[in-house]
Amino acid sequence: MHSQQKISNALISVFYKDGLEPIVKSLHQLGVNIYSTGGTQNFIEQLGIPVFPVEKLTGYPSILGGRVKTLHPKIFGGILARRENEQDMEEISSFEIPLFDLVMVDLYPFEETLAKTTDESTILEKIDIGGVSLIRAAAKNYKHSLIVSHMSQYPTLLNLLENEKGNTDIATRKQFASWAFEVTSHYDTAISNYFTKDITQTALKLSFPHGKTLRYGENPHQKGFYFGALNDFLSILHGKELSYNNLLDVDAAINLISDFSEPTVAIIKHNNPCGVASRANILDAWKDALAGDPVSAFGGIIVLNQTLNAELAKEIDKIFLEVLIAPSYEEEALNILKSKKNRIILQQNGVLPKTQTIRSVLNGVLVQDRDLKIVEPADLKLVTSFDASAAEIEDLLFADKIAKHTKSNTIVLVKNKQLLGIGCGQTSRVDALKQAIGKAQGFGFNLSEASMASDAFFPFPDCVQIANEAGIKTVIQPGGSIKDDASIAYCEEHKMPMYFSGFRHFKH
Repeated sequence: MHSQQKISNALISVFYKDGLEPIVKSLHQLGVNIYSTGGTQNFIEQLGIPVFPVEKLTGYPSILGGRVKTLHPKIFGGILARRENEQDMEEISSFEIPLFDLVMVDLYPFEETLAKTTDESTILEKIDIGGVSLIRAAAKNYKHSLIVSHMSQYPTLLNLLENEKGNTDIATRKQFASWAFEVTSHYDTAISNYFTKDITQTALKLSFPHGKTLRYGENPHQKGFYFGALNDFLSILHGKELSYNNLLDVDAAINLISDFSEPTVAIIKHNNPCGVASRANILDAWKDALAGDPVSAFGGIIVLNQTLNAELAKEIDKIFLEVLIAPSYEEEALNILKSKKNRIILQQNGVLPKTQTIRSVLNGVLVQDRDLKIVEPADLKLVTSFDASAAEIEDLLFADKIAKHTKSNTIVLVKNKQLLGIGCGQTSRVDALKQAIGKAQGFGFNLSEASMASDAFFPFPDCVQIANEAGIKTVIQPGGSIKDDASIAYCEEHKMPMYFSGFRHFKH
């Protein structure tokens, strides 16, 4: 009974007018009565198209500086009326209320305003009241009203007007209604999060309006989805679509490279770094990062913090890699790198939001602040009577940055700002150290005078003993074990400078 319905009356109240003109013209050609107010009314009138002012329908002008325009029974009655309900229709007739078959709303840009200013009065004025009410009302009564709740839906509406001559079916109206509640839910979530940002979190509200179906999840038999405005942060310049695992690695790569200011290259495999080096120029950084583990680099993710030039592109092009990330590219470099059709080339357009991390656990989620701590020289506490040279301290800090971005338990071995060996994801710290030593020695590195970082404290002196026997000279760790004295005593006896950072970097 409610399947097909022709649009006779339309209520339009939008913030952005982009894309509105062809819709208004199409409605006019179909003989639709258009009702509007404020800036939208002025826009329609300037097109030379008749429009009924909402103020004449309600008998009230726009008041309170535009805060109250459409909140009136003659508006909401025309949207919410149940046309199969005899009493509803009697009241509609008695009060001379037009029935609205189409409601178009584009809400005040709350999130855009929030991104541009911290001025509370400006932000509060961009909390839409009437618009959200109009959307909810029309969506609730989708059996009779078509609700267009965002400018992104304009092309779909225009296509509907042109192809169906202003007729809508219930399936279409219900689809638009579902989009409408997504719009209002996201809008209210953003407002709620603004008001609770400085309050201890007792409820978690998340909303990502942009969803994308991935080829699959972590494995081909798992479904996978990504929610977020990825294009706001990364430009995909070339290659196949990013997979679930690609996105995890890209996230790990960008988080790591964000901690380095010198020309640096990092190679990521399964969320862990397998090669990292900082040098005076980016080409040398690439060569030394690759040397750290040329085997694991195969099919990896490469990230750098400098413009990628043609000279570097020629070197990178010699190996197979999945994803390449840089802040910018020379044109010749891009031409070289695009020779592999599936190679994913990304340009990073900003920094990751410094907010929180969220993980699903059991029947809920865990939320925590991101680990943004970068250990500085002032944080270091020398716990031996032997101190390190300035260059060795730079290596310790370099190693600590890498350890922060590596799965626990982890040990990182570094010399001259080059990753020599890494042990990661091990169930014991001794195993992690042995893995790191084996990696370094396997690729021909001399560990004499190398520096070692641990993501957490040493519960026993066995790690510093193994490190010393391998030639490692300096150590950085958070400290905090009840047996710290045992490790300190061993380092003191063997003249190994050891520093406590005071900051643990577990990563699970």
